[in-house]
Amino acid sequence: MPKFAPVDRKTLECIFLAAGFQFLRQEGSHRSCVKQGISRPVVIPAYREVPVFIIRNNLKTAGIAREE
Repeated sequence: MPKFAPVDRKTLECIFLAAGFQFLRQEGSHRSCVKQGISRPVVIPAYREVPVFIIRNNLKTAGIAREE
């Protein structure tokens, strides 16, 4: 399985929107997306490249497997 690499905010946000999340709000440079049945919102920072540890944490929060 290939390693994760940092990606830009738009790509990461498209992945979560395709998984059924909806944009909720933006506070400063952080965008929040929610999905019914998920207890916490997924927060995507508006960085040029989102670091791997943030991607992993958001996938864990969303309950999305790495293979998906």
